[in-house]
Amino acid sequence: MPKLNSLGFDKPPSETRVVVAMSGGVDSSVVAALLADEGYDVVGVTLQLYDHGAALAKKGACCAGIDIHDARLVAEEKGFPHYVLDYENIFQDAVIDEFADSYLAGATPVPCIRCNERVKFKDLLETAKDLEADCMATGHYIQRKLGDSGAELHSAADANRDQSYFLFSTKPDQLDYLRFPLGHLQSKDETRALAAQYGLSVADKPDSQDICFVPNGNYASVIEKLRPGASEPGEIVDVDGGVLGQHNGVLHYTIGQRRGLGIGGLSDPLYVVRLDVESKQVIVGPKELLSTRIIPVREINWLGDQPFESRDAWNVSVKVRSTRPPREAIIRPLSATSAEVELLSPEEGVSPGQACVFYDTDSSRIFGGGWIWKGDQT
Repeated sequence: MPKLNSLGFDKPPSETRVVVAMSGGVDSSVVAALLADEGYDVVGVTLQLYDHGAALAKKGACCAGIDIHDARLVAEEKGFPHYVLDYENIFQDAVIDEFADSYLAGATPVPCIRCNERVKFKDLLETAKDLEADCMATGHYIQRKLGDSGAELHSAADANRDQSYFLFSTKPDQLDYLRFPLGHLQSKDETRALAAQYGLSVADKPDSQDICFVPNGNYASVIEKLRPGASEPGEIVDVDGGVLGQHNGVLHYTIGQRRGLGIGGLSDPLYVVRLDVESKQVIVGPKELLSTRIIPVREINWLGDQPFESRDAWNVSVKVRSTRPPREAIIRPLSATSAEVELLSPEEGVSPGQACVFYDTDSSRIFGGGWIWKGDQT
């Protein structure tokens, strides 16, 4: 059996070309430095994703102007080539426009998933192949392991850093080509220690917090710029249609929201339980109406060894929000890409536009997932 290098190839690192997707942050910079230090033929690539006129000095988001500079600086420090690719049009078409439209339709979109799916792991991955790279590496906290049927996706060793929720739509052929060198680390402290060890200028750089094109987490202001006139006023009503107040645009509200409704003076707290964009209504009700047991899911990307429809039902655990732990569930396939997911215990605040990610109940393996597409409360 030939001895494979750390990226799984039967040849010396110096003969193995790897494209590293560099956001300018600590994680991807450490990946690039680590592989360069091991002697790989590293090529760094950073994507320019949106207009940097306003974003140049913005901190706390990936792929902004300062981050391109930081990525280039790391490449200079470690002595490997670095390229900046203008993906603004691709990003606008594949991520931003859908984000705006789905938000206006009353959904709670997760654009970072679409960016990984449609930009980084699609167009950038094809660019890596055009550069004749053997693989592409990223700084994501997730693990790729080889199983009996090929490459498998597994949660990161550090549950607090795990990014599996954002990577469920990775296709099997993409998984064959991708590498995640940080997935086995036990904490972010280990990553920063490596950055310091390699003398990287970004060793103490703060983590990005916001969606890259949403400054300070202010979704509404971005939507208003993308879709002028979207912030039309309407009524806040209870579940029986009684008018409780007025609002200045459905886009300012999310499912499960309690604060900032402007309908004080009521005896019991009320929560946003539904958004009706067509009637411009925000529907509120008691907390128990947020509990959901049955979730319709579509656009499923299945990563199991057997075909999705080969069983009537799958017993798995699912995440319906990135910040929540997996819950036991039963998946009943309706087609190759759609299913009904039944939670064994109800979950609050399940929202259309969020992902529903499938996990093995007995291991760290991820079986893919899909998109929650309407907010049935059952």
